[in-house]
Amino acid sequence: MQPEGPYRYTHALGGSPVGKAWAAIDEQGRFVTVAVLDATVAATPGWREAFAGAADLLARSADPMPYTYADFSAAAPWVAYPAEAGPGAEKLFRALGVEYTPAPPAIPPTSAPPAVSAPPAVSAPPAVSAPPVSAPPQPVSGGPQAPWAVQTGPIPGQLVSAVPHPISGVPTSPTAVTSSPPAAHVSPVSGPSADAFTTPVRRITPSTPPPRRTGLWIGIAALVVVVLAGAGGAFLWLGSGGTKKPPPPYSLEERAVAIASPSLVYVEVLITGYLRDKQTGTPLRATPITFNRRCSGFVVSRAGHVLTSGPCVKPADDTARQNALYVLGRTLIEEKQLDSGGLDAFVATKIKTTVLTGIDSEQEPEVRLFGQSNLAKGNLTDSPAIPGEIVKTWDQEAGNVALVKLANDRLPVAELNTSADVQQGTSLLSIGYATSDKDPLAAAYTVESKPVTVTGSGSLGQLSVYRVNDDIGGHSRGGLAIDSSGRVVGILDNDEELSSKANRAIVPVPTLAALLREAGITNELGDADKLYRSGLDAYFAGRYSDAVTQLQAAANNSPTNLVAQTYRQNAIDRQNIEGETEGFPAWAIVLIAALGGALIVALVVLLVAARSRNRR
Repeated sequence: MQPEGPYRYTHALGGSPVGKAWAAIDEQGRFVTVAVLDATVAATPGWREAFAGAADLLARSADPMPYTYADFSAAAPWVAYPAEAGPGAEKLFRALGVEYTPAPPAIPPTSAPPAVSAPPAVSAPPAVSAPPVSAPPQPVSGGPQAPWAVQTGPIPGQLVSAVPHPISGVPTSPTAVTSSPPAAHVSPVSGPSADAFTTPVRRITPSTPPPRRTGLWIGIAALVVVVLAGAGGAFLWLGSGGTKKPPPPYSLEERAVAIASPSLVYVEVLITGYLRDKQTGTPLRATPITFNRRCSGFVVSRAGHVLTSGPCVKPADDTARQNALYVLGRTLIEEKQLDSGGLDAFVATKIKTTVLTGIDSEQEPEVRLFGQSNLAKGNLTDSPAIPGEIVKTWDQEAGNVALVKLANDRLPVAELNTSADVQQGTSLLSIGYATSDKDPLAAAYTVESKPVTVTGSGSLGQLSVYRVNDDIGGHSRGGLAIDSSGRVVGILDNDEELSSKANRAIVPVPTLAALLREAGITNELGDADKLYRSGLDAYFAGRYSDAVTQLQAAANNSPTNLVAQTYRQNAIDRQNIEGETEGFPAWAIVLIAALGGALIVALVVLLVAARSRNRR
């Protein structure tokens, strides 16, 4: 029995007393290794948490092994690792401290996995210091499948989504070869036909004619036919592109998410200040208070400029005080100075009588900003988090957007579609960060994408915005809204007309372009961005050799573009699986030359022999 999940499991890689490691392919055709904890073991208190904690610990280790997707709440919890990253599933079981046995190499890929003994009766699971992290599989990710998935088989919502993640080592079925039946042989009819105009008696006895060399000319003709047939077949093979198979089908959504998702950035702002009594200026607490703001953004210039949500990086004064008061209230609850049921009342009372300042009452609170690509962690200020600064913000009346700059000039750039024609009923894709973890400070944030439809228009202050029928989640604010070509048509924002304030409003591109002009920033793709798009075109067209070369160059010039690395590995795997043949191989040229040479030599020999016989 294969485990349940969003994968097609191809064969078992190994097993342990508490679970199995599998090789599998996701819905986007990308290859992964999956560690599956036995359902019986997962039901034993502590093992599910240990399994999740070990996965998180591997992702944070000095030699990190981040996972692509996971479901720690399933009956049989599982964690999926990109196959190009190595034996992630095996490392996870070894991190649990259990014995791991690789599957014997003689077992066929399609055979049932080796039997694994029942989980041991244990009183306590192995100790894991890191907290468990849950990251359920995304419908299309990212990208990819991706991200990001980008990960949508192809992301039919996929990205593809996706998701939209892709990998060598997957066994394939041998290609069936049908041999042509032998040509039927027809025997010639022997014997001359009778001549009705001859008489039985000849008046003149003719001389004996020279023997006819029919066999010689038949041999020459046969040799010519064989050589021409071989050469013609080789040239037909060349003209048809060899034995190359057509590329697998893909969706426009997968390609669009693959193009845009690498530019997505997780933005986190840490604001530190003092809550003071409005009348006296006395701090409510002697130590400063820090609170966090989290949202999405996307890179729009090769210098590292990012468009994001204005209220995320520069909240209104009352919003900032409210955030700080909730942090203070939770601290007082931990110190037993405030009842947990009185938190909301505490905030409602104090927000009217306090101000939030810097160290000095005349100063603004301190603001620190950080950005992360790909899989992001909450409250992270060290690498791979990239420090940044706020360049410009526009209030709600102007568009609710902000421009920040990260200290990295090698980030993938998104392309704005300044001529986008978005109408009611237009299909778009939303891309942003999301998490299912309850504690935002320790949460893992992943790139997710979702197909949406424009349902009409709305307003944001005096600004007209698009409204769509679905959203990704609260942290997607500031994320991308893209068309089927992967170009940006707007930025995600709260829909103030909804009671939930969901991120179903899209601030259109003209507002974003106006902010960039005011800041003197040009939205222009760099060489790495162009190489990346060219490599994706080659991949989706089935030109895998070109895709490998171009995607590798793009990844070298933009190291944070993990989607480029994923699709490069996909291209290598497709070459191996489909047996791609490009160009005219050297052996074919040698064969044709040899056949031609043999034909010339044979003709010369046969003609010389014919001349010699004629002279006799």
